[in-house]
Amino acid sequence: MTPKVGRLYGVAKAVLDPLIRFGWRLDVQGLENVPASGGAIVAPNHLSVIDHFVVGAALNRRITYVGKAEYLDSWKTRYIFPAMGMIPIDRGGGSAAQRALDAAAGLLNGGELFGIYPEGTRSRDGLLHKGHTGVARLALRTMCPIVPVGLQGTDEVQPPDASLPRPFRMMRVSFGVPIDVTRYADRADDRLVLRQITDEVMFEIGRLSGQRYVDTYANRDDSAEALPPETAKVPGSGTGPRRSSADVLSSAS
Repeated sequence: MTPKVGRLYGVAKAVLDPLIRFGWRLDVQGLENVPASGGAIVAPNHLSVIDHFVVGAALNRRITYVGKAEYLDSWKTRYIFPAMGMIPIDRGGGSAAQRALDAAAGLLNGGELFGIYPEGTRSRDGLLHKGHTGVARLALRTMCPIVPVGLQGTDEVQPPDASLPRPFRMMRVSFGVPIDVTRYADRADDRLVLRQITDEVMFEIGRLSGQRYVDTYANRDDSAEALPPETAKVPGSGTGPRRSSADVLSSAS
């Protein structure tokens, strides 16, 4: 992190955090579970575009996300997203997932917090969807712990299709106990291990968020409808449609 980026983040946080806490009731639980120093992966569920800002407001450390470069094309997000720690990744050329993974690993190895949404995109039906294994792959590459996070109420503040957030509502951020992956150090390339770690993360996110889990990947289609009740399963009990590798570390949708 360069001094300039650090200053921008500090300024943005100093402005946005009081606004968030004034405009909404923010309940933060389990903050003591976030390591005070060193690299760690923060893995929340994803309900709203404001999730980035809410998690950042709950933390007392800087957090960085990887986001799609298209956000820099809009005047509404061109400055605020990078100022709040987003690293833009062009998903159109080459291996976007690999570039995102390399950027994230560099931050974690440098002792910073990195945020990743295991679902890959926002849940438009309010359910907790199957996690991509990028979170596990990143943890095993860096040997950094994964902190599961349960967000509640952010979809009520700003639903997926709402242009502006609704004020004076409750939001809760619950940080879970870090998941240590060092016991799998000698099996970093084992797909079963990647899935096992990811499912453990999703189980904890579900416990913290109170969401019902469905064993299918979240749909990027804006017109996607809620899944029927019979799709609910225990994490890891089935398979879902395969997704592009570029979705693995996607943090903005």
